[in-house]
Amino acid sequence: MSLRTQLRKILPSISVTEQEALDAGDVWLEGSIYQGKPDFSALRAVTEAKLSADEQAFLDGPVKELMAMIDENHIQNSKHLPEHILEFLKKERFFSLIIPKQYGGLEFSPYANSTIVGTIATKSSAVAVTVMVPNSLGPGELLLHYGTAEQQAHYLPRLANGRDIPCFALTSPEAGSDAGGIPDQGIVTKGMFEGKEVLGLEVTWDKRYITLAPIATVLGLAFKVFDPNGLLGGKESLGITCALIPKSHPGVELGNRHDPMGIRFYNGTTRGNKVFIPMDFIIGGQENIGRGWQMLVSCLGAGRGISLPALGVSTSQVALKSASEYAAVREQFGLAIGQFEGIQEKLADIAGKAFLQESMRVLTTEGLGMGLKPSVVTAIAKYHMTELGRDVLDSAMDILAGKAIQTGPQNTLASGYVAQPIAITVEGANILTRNLMIFGQGVMRCHPYLQTMVESIHSEEANADKEFNKILRKTVGYSIGNGFRAFKLGAFPFMASGSSSLPEVVQYEKAAQQLASKLAVYADFSLLVLGGKLKQAELLSARLGDVMSFVYAAMASIRYYEQKVSQQDRAQAAPYFHYATRYALMEAEKALHKFLDNFPSKAARRFMRIATMNFSHRMPKISDDMIRELAKAAQLDTDFKQQLTHLVKPTEGDGHDINEQAYKAKMGCLESLAKVKKSLKKREIKAGVSFGDTLNNAFVANIINEQEYVKLVDYNRKREKAIRVDEFDFDLNLIQDSKEVDSVKSVVNQ
Repeated sequence: MSLRTQLRKILPSISVTEQEALDAGDVWLEGSIYQGKPDFSALRAVTEAKLSADEQAFLDGPVKELMAMIDENHIQNSKHLPEHILEFLKKERFFSLIIPKQYGGLEFSPYANSTIVGTIATKSSAVAVTVMVPNSLGPGELLLHYGTAEQQAHYLPRLANGRDIPCFALTSPEAGSDAGGIPDQGIVTKGMFEGKEVLGLEVTWDKRYITLAPIATVLGLAFKVFDPNGLLGGKESLGITCALIPKSHPGVELGNRHDPMGIRFYNGTTRGNKVFIPMDFIIGGQENIGRGWQMLVSCLGAGRGISLPALGVSTSQVALKSASEYAAVREQFGLAIGQFEGIQEKLADIAGKAFLQESMRVLTTEGLGMGLKPSVVTAIAKYHMTELGRDVLDSAMDILAGKAIQTGPQNTLASGYVAQPIAITVEGANILTRNLMIFGQGVMRCHPYLQTMVESIHSEEANADKEFNKILRKTVGYSIGNGFRAFKLGAFPFMASGSSSLPEVVQYEKAAQQLASKLAVYADFSLLVLGGKLKQAELLSARLGDVMSFVYAAMASIRYYEQKVSQQDRAQAAPYFHYATRYALMEAEKALHKFLDNFPSKAARRFMRIATMNFSHRMPKISDDMIRELAKAAQLDTDFKQQLTHLVKPTEGDGHDINEQAYKAKMGCLESLAKVKKSLKKREIKAGVSFGDTLNNAFVANIINEQEYVKLVDYNRKREKAIRVDEFDFDLNLIQDSKEVDSVKSVVNQ
């Protein structure tokens, strides 16, 4: 019995849905990481993402106007998204970011799409989700890639100008993460449409969690097609199919809503029982029956890298801006809380991860902008960027403490905090994405021979044994090469290569090379020892996926520092860069050790350690000094910090504006504040009961002059406003405090 025959009995074949998922998408930078040789030349050759003149004008015009219109507190205390917001989104074509100009759309880049969604999300999660869905997985994108010319000509202009609002229904009560198991079905039959008997489908469906469904005018629908009477002349089970059905079509049920954590975007159900639709309703026409899963996976693979990662980035930037400004102006025990090391530890983590988030956002959308659809990279972006968003938001909540939990117009964190779990669950729940998708797809997509080998194992061709042996020889050679490289870099880490022109970057290039070389060996041994069981060993495969993910994150951090940080801002950015890159590399190394510690074969575990010389943690560490340095940098009003929080656009009177005014007022009078505090230490003046009294004492004692006094009083007034929280009457009606107390005493005029 040949080896191929033996393996055929052991290894499961690739299912149709798995094969379609593997075929739908491109291999990009993650391929070089998996194979143990991160390609930094390809990284530096990526086309830099920049906003076009039209895209910048849209941000400066309609987006800015929208931000001023949004009252998130009002939205969250209402039942519906305000009608004037919806009408504005339609009029300004917010639903047409991906639709070509020839159909009346804006045709923006993935980078611009991400920037727009992320900017809106800093103000309102509900409005951001409303904008993002039509520009992500949905009828618009499916029509662009797969629709007939007639479907495109009819629907795309209507979607572009808002006459039609789309939704796409995939998830069923019985099929969530296992989208391929949807029970909804369409039976090929003949029926009446527009007074004529035509060939079509009798469709029955029950869907939930469908965003925009309650207000949609056109329904995208995924279901399985069956042809029991052989009307199409082929097999009975034809596979998943996508159709586009007007809401007005008889039998379509839309309108019932869910209530997702009280975030007021429209999300709900759609149902239909034996609804007859003509073949013309199928996206792409009758010939696309059964191609629905391939269509969905292809489109989702790209869209997954834009919208939800943008929500994660917006969360990080809001957290960084809010926490750093609050830490600078909020004082306890006579010190700004940002000077306490407990706060600094949290603040540094927020700042470093915000840098990592923005780096990953930029690199991922740059890849998509090149026309690629890297399904593994977008899964990495979706999982890790939403999880990082959750991490930093938790830290920001800790820093703002009581201010963070009192909802109202001045709270900058509450809406994002409540909405964050939504990003974790949609477009593939995060547990599924990490444990099954990242490495599960990566191992088949990124290994140079594995997919071909599996296909040859299950092949019925006469020369299958010969082809298998040929591939096997290549695979063995590939694995031996991986082993030699990993041993060399493990025993002699200085031999790793680094080509950056910046000395501070080279160490991280070398570290990424060392980690990836070990990953390649461990992946090979996992396949050799566990074989098809690796698919069920989710804890192990997830850790290998984490290595891929965090090496990709480190590469993104390096690219951002080299490409997006100007030479004059590099010193300001350095603390952020070092923390972010070291965090990513440390997490990758931690995942490698957890993988080894838990590998089921003791002999294989010992061999892998020796083969890669992996006995200790070697990655550059995050020291306490680094934490203190970054926390201090995060509290400074620098050009780079503004760059890293660019998605946050304060509008007059909102929470961000109130915080920023107090923060900038303090930054403008630091020297005067130092004078006052120095005089207090020397007992030249007495501390007042309030800070305002202390300023009066300092002015009377000529410690500060009149100009300094006025600036300090202005700062104190803005500080008091920034640290207060919204309050309500007994029936929770917001009290509008229009009578601000003027802290400027008559001393100035004495």
